Amino acid sequence: MTDMGVPAPGAPSALPRIGRVTLTELREALILGWQDFRRAPSFGLFFSAVYVLGGLALVAFGAGTLAWTLTMSLGFPLIAPFAAVGLYEVSRRIEAGRPLVWSEVLGVVLAERDRQIPWIGAIIVIAFLFWTFFAHMLFALFMGLSTLTNVSTSWEVFLTANGMTMIAVELAVGGAFAFLMFSLTVVSLPLLLEREVDFVTAMLLSLRTVRENLGVMLVWAALIAVLLLAAMVPVFLGLFVALPVLGHATWHLYRRALYDEV
Repeated sequence: MTDMGVPAPGAPSALPRIGRVTLTELREALILGWQDFRRAPSFGLFFSAVYVLGGLALVAFGAGTLAWTLTMSLGFPLIAPFAAVGLYEVSRRIEAGRPLVWSEVLGVVLAERDRQIPWIGAIIVIAFLFWTFFAHMLFALFMGLSTLTNVSTSWEVFLTANGMTMIAVELAVGGAFAFLMFSLTVVSLPLLLEREVDFVTAMLLSLRTVRENLGVMLVWAALIAVLLLAAMVPVFLGLFVALPVLGHATWHLYRRALYDEV
């Protein structure tokens, strides 16, 4: 290990075993996530600001401007894993009793640019582009000539039979797609922070972890979706609390989902 707690490059780590996670442990992870946020709120607020301010900028500058919208939208998935790593690192240091020093925490985040995290960001960008294309294709398929309507002022177009069907299909497909991305990253991101593992192996291990703890992971994914949706209602302000708590909790859930053989 280096001084920053990052595995030395070129020294592959042994893969942990997959454990069984219970709803009680999920509850404990959420409690610990809240406690970590309360113990180090400045770090949580800083990393969540990446999402909140970026979202506000997307709304303010990207509205009606394709170039701005595309730039901001592509930047989000690239930044998100690094912000998550910052929250994981804070929780890891609290867990280990190590000091929370800004230069060291940010140093760990910056060090990830030379490891495997950027590949996860690239996968997320590709997935985002695919979903964007697919959503537009569904809209054109179901709405037909309604695509010529200004949907920002003519909401009644969505209340037609085609409109309701399109919404149902997009929710179903979007939910499945979102759960797939969740399954690929829920433990792979914290694993890549803690160990020297290639991103493909980490994502496959994450998929197996979700499969073997499907019930609990479905609950966790649903909680994340509901809490983030609720947090975005007051002009994204709720994200300043929801994002860091969920990020810290994800670290603690990861620690319960994967373990080393004694």
